[in-house]
Amino acid sequence: MSGLLKRFQKDASGATAIEYALIAGLISIVIVASATAIGGSLSDIFTKVNAGFPTS
Repeated sequence: MSGLLKRFQKDASGATAIEYALIAGLISIVIVASATAIGGSLSDIFTKVNAGFPTS
C-alpha cells in the first residue's frame, strides 16, 4: 500500500494537464478581449461608411 502512495505522490501528469488548461484559458481570454476591441472599431468604421452614402 505504501508503494502505491509513493508512486501516486511522484506522478506529475495531472500537474501538466492543469498547466495546459491554464495556458488555454489565458489564450482564450486574450482572444475574446481582442475580438471585443476589434468589434467596436469595426462597428464605428461601418457606421461612418454608411453615413457617407446618400439616403434615398
